[in-house]
Amino acid sequence: MARTKTINDIVNQVALEVGLVPVANVFTTADRSFAQLVGLANTCGYELLEEVPWQQLNQQYSLTTQAADDGKYDLPDNFGYMIDQTGWNRTDNVPLIGPLSGQIWQYLLGRDLVSYTIYASFRENEGQLWLFPQPPPVGIEISFEYISRNWVRSTDGGGGELFMDHCAQPADVPIYEPYLFERLLKLRFLEAKGFDTMAAEARYNTSLNSWKGKSVGAPVLNQAAGRGGYPLLNGWCNVPDTNYGDA
Repeated sequence: MARTKTINDIVNQVALEVGLVPVANVFTTADRSFAQLVGLANTCGYELLEEVPWQQLNQQYSLTTQAADDGKYDLPDNFGYMIDQTGWNRTDNVPLIGPLSGQIWQYLLGRDLVSYTIYASFRENEGQLWLFPQPPPVGIEISFEYISRNWVRSTDGGGGELFMDHCAQPADVPIYEPYLFERLLKLRFLEAKGFDTMAAEARYNTSLNSWKGKSVGAPVLNQAAGRGGYPLLNGWCNVPDTNYGDA
């Protein structure tokens, strides 16, 4: 499991660095500086969400078209944004085409190409996922990956775990690298107070650039390769030496 810290520990660490005395509960203290730190911490969570598609927030969503569908589907409650080029028609084993622009969508509707279309296409519109053809064929499984906007791991009071888009209690855990979160929170607090931020901003940018690269693994770059991408069919990696056509 990745290293984590509670929001109580994160806020107290930043408070200590800016000259404040840590408190037992950052949500209930009467010190107004801590109320500001907590508010800024939630702002930092939203900011980091937009900064990088962090792998710990990666989710997969699937739906299967039904007979009464109109081709317009609500996105998950925790939907932040779709990860590009992850849409797939699992039933026909082909990529999901899109996202379509408004112009292309209207072109398809205007040409009435439903009976001639073999690939499912999509666009995000009105907070929903719209599929073409409309209505879609029945029994098509559509899946894609997306970044969840729920960046906080919390508890429901009965020992169960839940995920939220803001911190509301001391034990809540932001699902980010704690040091990176602390660097951003300190920067935003110093900005809010009107203090010099040059050193804090430099440390935050260094941490952000570092953790952008460490969030996920990186491929080996080969300038001599004729084509990139994963070797889905490659004589060195996954094709046998003999018996190509044997049943």
